[in-house]
Amino acid sequence: MRHLLRMASHSGQTNMHARNLAIVWAPNLLRSKDIEATGFNGTAAFMEVRVQSIVVEFILTHVEQLF
Repeated sequence: MRHLLRMASHSGQTNMHARNLAIVWAPNLLRSKDIEATGFNGTAAFMEVRVQSIVVEFILTHVEQLF
């Protein structure tokens, strides 16, 4: 998480701020066995990934308090 936070600190050059990093990394960091097992697609999968990205973004914006 600290590494991703460090990456976000360079968002002026990379445009990879906490939200973008969360969108990219959330499915890997918070893998959902439900999506994998049932083969969710469409709206259900999108909503699951959206929740995951919100959680990861929250963690990234509060790294110092959480860790």
